[in-house]
Amino acid sequence: METDEVLTLLREVAEEVINPRFRSLSSHEIAEKNPGDLVTVADREAEVLITAALQAAYPGVVVLGEEAYAVDQSLRDRFDAADHAFTVDPVDGTKNFVKGSKDHAVMASEVRGGEVGRAWIWQPQHETAYVAERGAGAFRNGKRLIRPPVGEQLRGVTSKRRWIGRALGALRALELTWVCCGIDYPKIVEGEADYGIYAGTKPWDHAPGSLLLAEAGGFLGTFDGQAYQPQVRVRGGLVSAADRATYDLVQGLIPDLS
Repeated sequence: METDEVLTLLREVAEEVINPRFRSLSSHEIAEKNPGDLVTVADREAEVLITAALQAAYPGVVVLGEEAYAVDQSLRDRFDAADHAFTVDPVDGTKNFVKGSKDHAVMASEVRGGEVGRAWIWQPQHETAYVAERGAGAFRNGKRLIRPPVGEQLRGVTSKRRWIGRALGALRALELTWVCCGIDYPKIVEGEADYGIYAGTKPWDHAPGSLLLAEAGGFLGTFDGQAYQPQVRVRGGLVSAADRATYDLVQGLIPDLS
């Protein structure tokens, strides 16, 4: 599938099964996979449709979907070993979606030879598409993105609530993210935050944003100083940053969180 065709797929699936449920979910359409980890009928239906289309286009490809993984965790092993794979997050920011917040997204990424080669983030309620292709750039609704220079006072965000208000060294206290990687990564690329700190490391959350960030001049790496790789299990967490220098600074201060 061409890059635009995958984006069209995400948009059409969102229009078919996600948007009609926005602010219209019934209680029986919401469940918990684990305590506090919500899933809706929209998540499940969207993932089935996206996965089927990708598998039809690429017979034998491994599709690591968030909801499929919740049912069969051996899928992660097959993804890690695959030469060609996709990640799918059908409704990133499910809690936001359930609460009626527009800050949710449909995300996918293509992984070949261990690297994210293409990435898509569709924000249906904002009608905004972020697309990245390795070596070809990152784009917002077709316009190329370049991360603006960081300022003197770095703004950091985190999805880990117990870290909110903590300061790394002399940096400003950490603030809460937008609680959705499909919103967070674009916000960092566009300069609304300079770095983000994540305890969660699932590929469907971070693989799309990693390429968007990289193609705009940013960097995503682990707490222990390694560049992010979607098929490598991460111990600790992740730091997304406006540039490599910001990552190096923040990564060196991570022990302050322990």
